[in-house]
Amino acid sequence: MAGSCSSQRFGYAVLKFILFSYACVFWLIGTFILAIGIYAEAERLRFKTLNALFLAPSIILILLGILMFVVSFIGVLGSLRDNLTLLNVFMYTLLACLILELLGGVLGLAFRDKTLDLVNKNIRKGIENYYDDLDFKNILDFVQKKFQCCGGEDFKDWEVNVYHKCSGRGPLACGVPYTCCIMTQPNEVVNTLCGHHILNETRQDAMKVIHVRGCSHAFVHWMEDNYKKMAILLLVILLPQFFGVLITWLYRNRVSDIKSEWDQQSNDMKEQLTHNANVKRGRISKWYKCMPDK
Repeated sequence: MAGSCSSQRFGYAVLKFILFSYACVFWLIGTFILAIGIYAEAERLRFKTLNALFLAPSIILILLGILMFVVSFIGVLGSLRDNLTLLNVFMYTLLACLILELLGGVLGLAFRDKTLDLVNKNIRKGIENYYDDLDFKNILDFVQKKFQCCGGEDFKDWEVNVYHKCSGRGPLACGVPYTCCIMTQPNEVVNTLCGHHILNETRQDAMKVIHVRGCSHAFVHWMEDNYKKMAILLLVILLPQFFGVLITWLYRNRVSDIKSEWDQQSNDMKEQLTHNANVKRGRISKWYKCMPDK
């Protein structure tokens, strides 16, 4: 009987330590992401870039950081105080995020064409303000060079930009940014006007100078060619959340069982157990259970 009780206490302590460590790690990660997002947003406002929030990576980082910080903090408190309400909130929030991510992936694949249309629409909105939003400009320039693409759906998307449309004036009129141009050598000095008047050319003629395929299609092809990397990335994102749900469920059930056993004890037995626990409990155990000194 004593050995069984000892093993139960050991299992309870192990689950408590694992859950507390898990929540603390993601609490710190959330704090770090939130700090980066706030700094990036301060820099964005400092340079007065585009006000459209959907285009600001800093806003995404802030929202992600706040979500991770709040949810992980609930997990930390729930594991310290053995609070079933907090543990349930933590577990079901993780489970909801996991289900939403899986559901979003399935819907994105099931309605692939509509998803691409939505992505291309947002890219075109970004292209309209390409020179006003430094965040979006840097991201799109990187994507166009990395995936050897131009625009969202194709290179003609650049006609929506006031500086690049063919009815405009100036050296950029009817052209595309140099990041769309074909590089023949790795360290080649780029001609920033290499895409000059390319929007007037046919697709076949433009292929000799720039990458004509859109970045959304190029990214889809890259994912199909690198399915192993994408599978590893999905596991890295989803497995920690699944582990969090599982360990919280196990710990919540263990705490619930202990409380049920305690409720079944007589009042005299409760007083005796409480007295024995107070005698043996030191300062470290009081901190571990988040109990103040009396």
